[in-house]
Order: sequence, then C-alpha cells, then structure tokens
Amino acid sequence: MSALWDWAVKAYAAPGVSEACLDLQDHAGQNVPLLLWAAWTAQTGRKPDEDALEGACDAARAWQEAAIEPLRALRRSLKARNPDLDNDAREAVRTQVKAVELEAERRLLEALETLSPEPAGAPRPPLEALVAVARVWSSVTPRPGLVLLADRLPA
Repeated sequence: MSALWDWAVKAYAAPGVSEACLDLQDHAGQNVPLLLWAAWTAQTGRKPDEDALEGACDAARAWQEAAIEPLRALRRSLKARNPDLDNDAREAVRTQVKAVELEAERRLLEALETLSPEPAGAPRPPLEALVAVARVWSSVTPRPGLVLLADRLPA
C-alpha cells in the first residue's frame, strides 16, 4: 500500500469526513480522491506547484471519466430494488462493483502520489491546498464545503 492510500483511508473514516467529501462530490462536482490528495500534501509538508496541480487534475479526470463515474453510476443503479432481479444476486453484483470502484479510486490515489512533490516544509492546514486544487478542478470553488472538510480532517 501507499502512504497516501493509508492516510486517505484513515482520514475518510474520521467523523464527518465521508459526509463532507460526498457532499462536495455530489453537490459541487468535486473529485474526492483529488481532495484527499490535496489535504495529504498539506499535512505532509508538500506544496504542489501549478504544474503538479494541473497534472493531478488531469489524472483525476482521466480516472473519473474512464472508470470511477461509470462504476459509480452502475453501483447506484443497482441500489434500487428491481422486481425482475433477484435481490440477493443484485446486491452481490452491487457489492462487487463497489469493490472495483474503490480499487479505481485507490489506483487514482497511487497515481496522484507519484505526482506529489517531496516534503519541503512543516505540515500546513489543509484548507489552502483544498482551495488550490478545487480551483484547478472546476470553475466554481465550493469554499463552505472545503472549509467543512478541512475542519473535519484529522490533524
């Protein structure tokens, strides 16, 4: 496993982090692995420059379009009961799709870790890094959601 993956799993499990991440994903169009990467860079004393942020967003877009979004859509479509599908079989397939979706997110985090600069200073609060990556990711920076996420991330 990677240092980023291990950190992201622990961070995501912290109280309120998953809810903040999913709100940013579902209502602000943000990419959760990318946000977690940004927070990790700050908390580990890394400061990605403009090229690194752009490269990270490019990698995230590629993974999101090719794998994560289609898998998420399939998983969500399998959530609803369907009278023509056996519930146990439907749920078994949904569980497998969920595992593959998580694997795609793990692979994205691994790719992002390889794009990360070396630590070059003291750990920083994550908000600045979250805002910086959100600005490159989309034209709208969901500052209130990013503040909430930054506040909930473990130090």
